[in-house]
Amino acid sequence: MKINAIITAGGTSSRFGSKNKLLEKINGIEVIKYTVDAFRYANVDKIIICANISIMDELKEIFKDYSNLMFVEGGSTRQQSVYNGLLADKCDYVLIHDGARPIISTELINICIEMVKVQKALTVVTKTIDTIKEVEHGKIVKTIDRSKLYNTQTPQAFEYNLILEAHKKFEGKNFTDDAGMIEKMQQPVYILDGSYKNIKITTQSDIKLAQIYLEE
Repeated sequence: MKINAIITAGGTSSRFGSKNKLLEKINGIEVIKYTVDAFRYANVDKIIICANISIMDELKEIFKDYSNLMFVEGGSTRQQSVYNGLLADKCDYVLIHDGARPIISTELINICIEMVKVQKALTVVTKTIDTIKEVEHGKIVKTIDRSKLYNTQTPQAFEYNLILEAHKKFEGKNFTDDAGMIEKMQQPVYILDGSYKNIKITTQSDIKLAQIYLEE
């Protein structure tokens, strides 16, 4: 049984600043290296990094001593990048994770792997704790019942053939996460409780927060 992990690293970091956020260092270590290392020590057979061509050479230098790691050129969208990763190497199950989420634990990754073997499609989530308002034309229309609301994170894990079928079916669309495609196919997607610390690095302030979490 073969388990792959696809790490998305194809974004341009437009909201972060002049430097690609994945190359930003926290305590002397690149964001992307924290992410990859969590999967490196998990029960994963191959890690596929779907990278923006502009940082490909730097990533190859960072990971020059790593084995079982493959680089694939990312696409113009996250969805296309993941699809490129899926086509690069067949497996039985695949985990898909944002490269900009460095505070992911190897333990949670391994739980995802065991769960997906039974459930075929799952995503890590956290319970929504903020009050959510629906707004139209600058005015609040109603307050949403948050008892059924969850924030979706990554990793998301799938039976390989299932998620490959979804990507083929919805090629050219613009889904913001892979679980959404499985939902659209009317297939069940299960949830696994994650951590509020599993933040996605988007702005400079996220770097400071991630540093606090990594030092705990």
